[in-house]
Amino acid sequence: MKREKFVPEFNGVLRSHMVRLPKVIRDCSGISIFGRRIKSILFSTDVAMIKNTDADAVIAVYPFTPQPKITEAIMIAADIPVFSGVGGGLTSGIRVINLALDAEFKGAMGVVVNQPTPNDIVKKIAETIDVPLIVTVVSEEEDIEARINSGASILNVSGGANTVKIVKKIRSIAPFFPIIATGGPTDETIKETIEAGANAITYTPRHSSEIMSDRMDIYREREEGN
Repeated sequence: MKREKFVPEFNGVLRSHMVRLPKVIRDCSGISIFGRRIKSILFSTDVAMIKNTDADAVIAVYPFTPQPKITEAIMIAADIPVFSGVGGGLTSGIRVINLALDAEFKGAMGVVVNQPTPNDIVKKIAETIDVPLIVTVVSEEEDIEARINSGASILNVSGGANTVKIVKKIRSIAPFFPIIATGGPTDETIKETIEAGANAITYTPRHSSEIMSDRMDIYREREEGN
């Protein structure tokens, strides 16, 4: 009978309150990048959360035109590897390629492009950078083989309710290709995504305002108890 390894743990006092990702994520295989095994990935651009999380890495994608200053701020705050969003939707063409190279120079472990990114741009980015190129997949209709052949290093599945189906489809086409996928809000949905074939899981935390609201409730209770 295999015994579980005992893992000594130190949390300190000031950092004991942090964004902890679901432990079920540890059940996935992970993806080894430059010798570092990545299983859990925080989906956030909030530097306070990025600084206070037990995730293995962070994926920093946001709904605005990617800017080097934002990448720089996240890189300065992070104690963990960063996968930096470089566009591919509204931001396209040579600008995406330049942003990808700039993100690598700033220290990003990988760069992420959005689903609308054309395969010719994917190919040019892959030829330009020396870090993983993560290509986002949002639909079962996506031409997976074309994405892989264009130079994608990792596929990032963000298909909402269809994520598990998309992961299964990718696995049927490319049994050993690296897959990051959104795990959903519960241990059950995360486990289902892992069983479908995801190697690493992205997790979206509660909004910082909600977490702050919880802390304020605790402070009020303390005051009322005095």
